[in-house]
Amino acid sequence: MVTTRARSRQLVVRSSCAGAVALPKRGRSETETRGWCDRAVNGSIVVLKPALDVANAIDSHCPYCALQCGMTLNHQGSGLDRAADCRAELEITPRDFPTNQGGLCHKGWTAADLLTNGRRLTQPLMRRGRGEPLLPCSWDDALDRIASAIKETQETHGRDAVGVFGGGGLTNEKTYLLGKFARVALRTAMIDYNGRFCMSSAATAAQRAFGLDRGLPFPVQDIAHTEVVLLVGANLAETMPPIMRHFTALRANGGQLVVVDPRRTPTAQQADLHLQPSPGSDLALANGLLHLVVEQGHVDAEFVRNRTVGFDDVRGAVRAYWPERVERLTGVPVSAMRKTVELLGAARSVMVLTARGVEQHATGTDTVSAFINLALALGQCGRPFSGYGAITGQGNGQGGREHGQKADQLPGYRSIDDAAGRSHVAGVWEIDPDDVPRAGVSAYEMLAALGTDQGVRNLLVFGSNPIVSAPNARHVEERLAALDFLAVADIVLSETAATADVVLPTTQWAEETGTVTNLEGRVILRNKALEPPQGVRTDLQLLSSLADRLGCTASFPTDPEAAFDELRRATTGGKADYTGISYERIAAERGVFWPCPADSHPGTPRLFLDGFATPDGRARFHAVDHRGPAEAPDVEYPLFLLTGRVLTHYQSGAQTRRIDALTEASPEPFVELHPSLAEHYGIAEGADVQVVTRRGTVAVVARICASIRDDTIFVPFHWGGAGRVNSVTNPALDPDSRMPEFKVCAARLELA
Repeated sequence: MVTTRARSRQLVVRSSCAGAVALPKRGRSETETRGWCDRAVNGSIVVLKPALDVANAIDSHCPYCALQCGMTLNHQGSGLDRAADCRAELEITPRDFPTNQGGLCHKGWTAADLLTNGRRLTQPLMRRGRGEPLLPCSWDDALDRIASAIKETQETHGRDAVGVFGGGGLTNEKTYLLGKFARVALRTAMIDYNGRFCMSSAATAAQRAFGLDRGLPFPVQDIAHTEVVLLVGANLAETMPPIMRHFTALRANGGQLVVVDPRRTPTAQQADLHLQPSPGSDLALANGLLHLVVEQGHVDAEFVRNRTVGFDDVRGAVRAYWPERVERLTGVPVSAMRKTVELLGAARSVMVLTARGVEQHATGTDTVSAFINLALALGQCGRPFSGYGAITGQGNGQGGREHGQKADQLPGYRSIDDAAGRSHVAGVWEIDPDDVPRAGVSAYEMLAALGTDQGVRNLLVFGSNPIVSAPNARHVEERLAALDFLAVADIVLSETAATADVVLPTTQWAEETGTVTNLEGRVILRNKALEPPQGVRTDLQLLSSLADRLGCTASFPTDPEAAFDELRRATTGGKADYTGISYERIAAERGVFWPCPADSHPGTPRLFLDGFATPDGRARFHAVDHRGPAEAPDVEYPLFLLTGRVLTHYQSGAQTRRIDALTEASPEPFVELHPSLAEHYGIAEGADVQVVTRRGTVAVVARICASIRDDTIFVPFHWGGAGRVNSVTNPALDPDSRMPEFKVCAARLELA
């Protein structure tokens, strides 16, 4: 058992001579603002610990990735005297849930720290004017200021001058009401979320191949019972460690794992076969593997004939990807490709799994389509213990894209351009279907145009930190500064929140009840385990309060279960149908898989067994051609720059960089480079290094290792400031998914 204890702290963080609490001026860095929070008492900021006064043991789920590991929160402690220092104890124990089977990673074990360590927001903050500092204020003043700014912007510039930017960590209830708030209370088309930077390419490819996107169309437990897994662009041993139990079971059962990654990651080290292509060449590799599948007679002709359309075009396209050509394009030896196809062709069951490594490209949708083509040609989709799946990243990355916070979607995975879908959802919302705005623009397109005459001038951000997480982040930071008004609702004073005009403190995962849809499409329930600090409100409460101030008469429930029941009605008849899923069923059944169209329906753990979600029930092949990265290395920028995650941090690091055990384990950004590259540049281990691209420079320290290609460098994206690698990434967009090309661009190294 791991115990997280709130430490005794010096309570006075900062005091001003006038008796007001002065927080940083707009634009200060996170290091200047970290830990400034809580409540003004006699001119000082007092660190408040939450009162642990709910039942002692509460079953819940981890607040981080989409695996949504089961855990139990146990706490004890007497009442809390908020005027004096005190201690509170909160224990996390892993729970034997199907996804994690009793395991937790570093982040899960320490997930309670942010609840008790005082590094979170506990009252609204507002700046009185541009250039003024953020000061504590009342909720009424904060909400009145936001509502007034919204009205002024829309009266002057039109409804679409106000935008909403959501997050993939928000619960289904928040996601649903955020989409409703944008379209009913604001009547704006301008809403999108950071999941556009995560799952959009895989979702787009799955939609056009199968008619439906659900990250994994089968339970995670099925991994152990397949014969071969082809895992492409995923380092699960570091990003989702408990899932590796299922891969260990796979190999114990005689199965084999093939990993495709330019780096020899901890995941690749556990593989039976590791293919190490040059960055941005995955599409060529997929086409080359399919060429060999056709050549060696491994196509399941009966499956292709009876359950698919479009194979002839794909077969013709991959004729151009003979092995020797693909070796030149990718760097993967012909022998390794042939070995991979031998494994795939001999197996009765195969899973092809992709993740951000192949999706965060300007060719991401086509690359995923190429791997789907491979799975379809092998006859592996729509069969038990087989198929294509995408490893969803964010905690509610799946539910976040189902219920309306994407620019082009309404609840239930309905297209916003579908007249019948608009009519149904409008009926639930009790508005005229013609009043539902049409599709707005995607996330990066919205952010890149902030503050312009053609773009959003007033932005509301919920649970996201785009100053760190967006592509070409320096430009996004400049656009945020150009806004007429910015409001941020979050649990901490992130880099983005620190630049806002109004900051609203919201409840954390263990302080509220709500549902999340994990990477399998399993809808699970996070139970409230403790009361939030006084002065903190839920996102549902603040949306309801804002809607009232805007004169909106539509219902915005503040009770999570009531909000979920409305979501269920809104999804009825949609692709992601939650009608038969209730809080009671989720608790009784350890989660329910959508679609679940009725109370009597058992849910759908495995999709496509009886047909695909297309009009004729057949899956679609799509012929695609390799184009390479949008920005290839050249004489001036001779290296591939990759970005990604590390074991101890999550996303923009807004939460994990405030947990001591995690920051001690990984305190600063670094660049990973091959020993021969280090020798060429004269770089020693631990040296201060600058990574330079056409968009700027990032400051990091050198880590030298032989597990990466000698033409490639890797920098994790969890830090802001001078170490913010997303300042230099390429914002080129996939034409179909609008996914930015985070994963690869051209770069060079310089000694600092």
